[in-house]
Amino acid sequence: RAYRRNDKVVCLACVQFLAHLVNQRVAHELLALQLCALLLDEPTNDSVEVCVGFLTQVGQVLSEVSRRGFDAVFERLRGILQEGLTDKKTQYTIEKLWDLRRQNFKNHPGVPAELDLVDEDDKITHEIDLLAEDLKGEEMLNVFHAQDPEEFASDEKKWARLSKEILGEESSDSDASSSDSEAEDESEEEEGEGEKATVKILDMTDAEIIHMRKTIYLCIMSSLNFEECVHKILKMNIREDLVMEVVIMLIDCCAMERTFQRFFALQAERLARLNPRYSECLQEAMRRQYHTVHRLETTKLRNTAKFFAHLLHTDAIPWTVMEVFKLTEETTTSSGRIFIKILFQEMSEHLGLRTLNERIHSEDMQPYVVGLFPTDHPRHLRFCINFFTAIGLGGLTDKHRQLLAELQQRAQQEQALAAAQESSSSSSSSSSSSSSSSSSDSSSDSSSSDSSDSD
Repeated sequence: RAYRRNDKVVCLACVQFLAHLVNQRVAHELLALQLCALLLDEPTNDSVEVCVGFLTQVGQVLSEVSRRGFDAVFERLRGILQEGLTDKKTQYTIEKLWDLRRQNFKNHPGVPAELDLVDEDDKITHEIDLLAEDLKGEEMLNVFHAQDPEEFASDEKKWARLSKEILGEESSDSDASSSDSEAEDESEEEEGEGEKATVKILDMTDAEIIHMRKTIYLCIMSSLNFEECVHKILKMNIREDLVMEVVIMLIDCCAMERTFQRFFALQAERLARLNPRYSECLQEAMRRQYHTVHRLETTKLRNTAKFFAHLLHTDAIPWTVMEVFKLTEETTTSSGRIFIKILFQEMSEHLGLRTLNERIHSEDMQPYVVGLFPTDHPRHLRFCINFFTAIGLGGLTDKHRQLLAELQQRAQQEQALAAAQESSSSSSSSSSSSSSSSSSDSSSDSSSSDSSDSD
């Protein structure tokens, strides 16, 4: 049936099974010769390859029991090879079969020693005519049929008695002992494999991460739009401990462009909305980028700031990440101030100054913008006001201007009070000095009068 359907895989499996039946003398060698004649009658590439595979398995036994038929089959193969009825690949296969014949099928023995279990006198050979028209296959043997437990037990006993008659009790005992020893060996091997499996191998070369970065880069650059790219990244089933690598690749790809491309920011936004793990990694990446922003060139700095500004004004990441900013003259660098400038200008452009002001100065955001709008010292507050005024966002510091004015007025009052206290203390000290001088004058006058009386 497989031969008629041109099913090469099933046909190869069937002929190998028939070859082993012939080798074990279960089937007559006439079956093998008829099968070769059927396959080589109208040779094709597949039929010749199937015949070569069959002869590879049965060749050694067939050359011993039917030398004339064996030679006839090889003469037919010689004619096919000389006439060129097949392609080059099949011709090479036939030539390899001839080499095996010269070696007497040394690497393909008919009956391996471990399978030679039945004596020649006990073997029963079945003669089957492959070309007979009344030949019918037992198709129902491939179908499972339920059987009563009692009937199954009786059949098992029959098979056990039959195996003892054919193989003998000694061989069965030896087989049982060998099977026990094999089971013990397998258990020991499994234990050894279990012990080996517990050994952890640390890859210090980061080969996996490098390969994943290459894959992600190709995935990003080969996508037509951000939705396709996000779909490809999610299909990669990246482990949670490697999500940060995806975020870093997105930031690096965005920074490498000459101008800012929203394509990368849209990917990060979609990933952050679909998976909270990406949102956490993006927040951590923003903190790292701000602390190392002095290492970036101007173009990379601008693209990176606009990248995170997009994530903030679209609420892909929470605004609580602004707690990383400490806007004072001592704690910021020129690169850090440029980063904050581009970030807030981009957010103001998309949200509007009024909305941005309301959201930043809401009660929920106050604990996170203390560093951005410091009120601990008038000098820091003045620096913050001057910075936002210089970048065109002075409206964000209206409340702080009033606070600075109050602080200045309070400082002036304190200075006036301190000056008044100093003046009062100086006047009291001058009055005390004048009184002491007058007392000294009176004492001197009295002493002079006493001296005149004595004279």
